[in-house]
Amino acid sequence: MNSFEWIDVRSVDEASRLLSGGEGTVVKAGGIDLLDLMKEGLVRPARLLNLRTIAGMDEIRIEADGTLRIGALATLARIADDAQVRDRFGALAAAAAHAATPQVRNVATLGGNLLQRPRCWYLRNEHFARTEVESAARNGENQYHAIFDTERTPLVHASTPATALLAYDATIHVRSTRGERGIAVRDFFLAPDPTRVSDVAMQADEIVTRITLPPTARGTVSAYRKQTERDSYDWPICDVAIALRLQPDRTVASAAIALGWVAPIPMRALAAESVLIGKRIDEALAREAARTAVSSAKPLSRNSYKVPVLEATIQRTILAALT
Repeated sequence: MNSFEWIDVRSVDEASRLLSGGEGTVVKAGGIDLLDLMKEGLVRPARLLNLRTIAGMDEIRIEADGTLRIGALATLARIADDAQVRDRFGALAAAAAHAATPQVRNVATLGGNLLQRPRCWYLRNEHFARTEVESAARNGENQYHAIFDTERTPLVHASTPATALLAYDATIHVRSTRGERGIAVRDFFLAPDPTRVSDVAMQADEIVTRITLPPTARGTVSAYRKQTERDSYDWPICDVAIALRLQPDRTVASAAIALGWVAPIPMRALAAESVLIGKRIDEALAREAARTAVSSAKPLSRNSYKVPVLEATIQRTILAALT
């Protein structure tokens, strides 16, 4: 790795000002993904801004109206262990608990996890020209790549909490010296592009400050499932987050089915959601919704196995939300 200047920043505005000073400046929170990229020679910062020295950006709290507020520097381990998150936003707690390894979860932050680059071995290999990454992924070892929207890109986003955040209709809050704005999670992620340095809808001088989830309505149940090749730590084949609002008679008033690791960005299975609305869920209905969710899949040459795996995972996650 190249040598670089390290700065412990004390405020978001200070970090924003330094970021706007020119190329070669990058930010670090937990540093998990950044260190990987630096080791591969894909990122060579001249100046590194340590955000962990900004006070108050790791807070987790439930507001008076039931909104969940999570500081961008909150670690995945703290999110997974927080009693209120587990009680009211169970799918998010489960997603955080199943990300990476215990050692990584104790360091990795939610903000950094959302900003990480795809885990494509072509993207992360400096020997591949950036313009050749998508072609190599589309025609080469693509068994872990997209099965939806593959015409746009075969690469997929790597965040597991993002799947749960999509199911809860979360908002990502970013700040610069110009002020703060909120970005709906459905609009936050961009389809991975090897020619860019990031795949999110942020300006170069903006910092993620917090993530908010709206209050859960009465009767809301949720669940999260991740399918991997091994029970021990492994990158997902797919993951699914479900949030359902049930009427007193147990019919579904609203449904959110979010899918990760199967498309360029985390996606909602809207057609499958409509299958559930107004009905009581049983095993047959969960199976029908899962089958509907995968009906438009267009797998690549080596990842067609993902389709039945995803279908089974969706069905199991729907049923798990009811238990």
